[in-house]
Amino acid sequence: MSNEENWKGLKGWLVLVGIGLIIFPARLAQQSVPLFYNMFTDGSFEYLTTPGTESYHPLWKPLLLFEASYNALLFIGSLFLLYLFFAKHHFFPKGYVIFLFLPLLILPLDLWLASLIPMGEDALDPASLKELARSVVAALIWIPYMFVSKRVKATFVNGKSQPQQEPQQNPGPNFVESKKEEGSL
Repeated sequence: MSNEENWKGLKGWLVLVGIGLIIFPARLAQQSVPLFYNMFTDGSFEYLTTPGTESYHPLWKPLLLFEASYNALLFIGSLFLLYLFFAKHHFFPKGYVIFLFLPLLILPLDLWLASLIPMGEDALDPASLKELARSVVAALIWIPYMFVSKRVKATFVNGKSQPQQEPQQNPGPNFVESKKEEGSL
């Protein structure tokens, strides 16, 4: 068995990546669906976004729609990454890096936007800081792993087009005969 064959497969540290990918959409749905469902069905959204109400602020609507859209995209993206992971598709490492890097941009932006709305409580609550810290730690561990791991390079190869090789021309007898006719042999 070649050395590269030893590295192929969803084994080693990739097991942890797979477990994380399986847990992530379930955890996100468990946290986000009740929150956003209640907000959009119990009148909270209208109360926060309708001018003249006590809690109205012009940034509530864009912030809440941004958060709901971001969570929906994260959920869909995590399911797509799960497919790429188990298909061992060559797009998985790059997609996973983007998936890990995106919260490092979006979470601080979201916290900053939330801090612009006077809510009576700090936008940098412990839950938000914990989520940001979790994203930073995950990115610090798994982004370098996706770039340097031999197992990642050997495993995620499906769907990659193989470079076309030129068929080798065998000079054969016709080549010799044509060169004799030309007088070059």
